[in-house]
Amino acid sequence: MKEVLREIGMIARALDSISNIEFKQYDLTKGQYLYLVRICEHPGIIQEKLAEMIKVDRTTAARSIQKLEDNGFIEKKDDPHNRKIKKLFPTEKGKSVYPSLKREHDYSDRVALTGFSESEAETLYNLLHRVRTNVEKDWEFVKKGNKRNY
Repeated sequence: MKEVLREIGMIARALDSISNIEFKQYDLTKGQYLYLVRICEHPGIIQEKLAEMIKVDRTTAARSIQKLEDNGFIEKKDDPHNRKIKKLFPTEKGKSVYPSLKREHDYSDRVALTGFSESEAETLYNLLHRVRTNVEKDWEFVKKGNKRNY
């Protein structure tokens, strides 16, 4: 069997490393740009949903969110119906950085798909979506304290 997950991992680590280097100029490090992008795309998202979207545990998300808040990229606002819930919003500083983050993402997509036809790119997307769906089932299972049987 081909080691598909190794390939996916290498791609993800390479792109993450590039982004961490390029976004250092904005004081965004260690994947914080992922959080900022999602908050800009989903203003008012709650921390738990954001962690789920990025596929990290709550502690990791909390650390990155706190750094983004400390550096003025986002702000937390109380939910008017439930004071325990804090909603996350980009600040003007966060909104001003977002277009650069989006341009980098779009560029990386174009580079990654160089030489692919529209049909091949669509097929790749659909296959990767299926892989992600399969993996998410295990992620949810393990996240709840269960152990996989391999």
